[in-house]
Amino acid sequence: MNSYNDCSANKIEPGMTEDLKNNSPNEEEVKAPTDDSPVISQEKSNAKEASDSISNKELTPQGLIELFEKSQQKKKVPEVYVGDTVRVGVRISEGNKERVQPYEGVIIAKRHGGVNQTITVRRIFQGIGVERVFMVHSPQVASIKVERRGKVRRSKLFYLRDRVGKATRVKQRFDR
Repeated sequence: MNSYNDCSANKIEPGMTEDLKNNSPNEEEVKAPTDDSPVISQEKSNAKEASDSISNKELTPQGLIELFEKSQQKKKVPEVYVGDTVRVGVRISEGNKERVQPYEGVIIAKRHGGVNQTITVRRIFQGIGVERVFMVHSPQVASIKVERRGKVRRSKLFYLRDRVGKATRVKQRFDR
């Protein structure tokens, strides 16, 4: 009975002649193929492996996801920062008609990245604070226009929720 630990190259298998046993290559000595043999040359096989790895790379689930996300991203997105006052054009469909409604406010948070990037815009409407979260690359967002640059020292401006009136103003920044 053969065991996995007994894998010597000198063992004679049934139906194997003595001269085949002596001519079989060991792990240390491997014969190079002759010119008349129908073996693909090493250069061609390496080129084929490289092309297969590229096509396999594109067909991986992660590669497909990245390719899809790149196709869904918008090409021109303005540089927006937390504290900026922006006007976001939101597509609204009413029946068969579609229109763009502007929503202006201060960006109080930015989250995520890539195709999932979101901004949270806060504005005061009839004395009540209203916040909306917009996906930057969404087809519902028609445009984003920066109205005013804000000078802040925080990455999230959630403290503006507690403030009322003139205390909610953000200083203007002129260097961007």
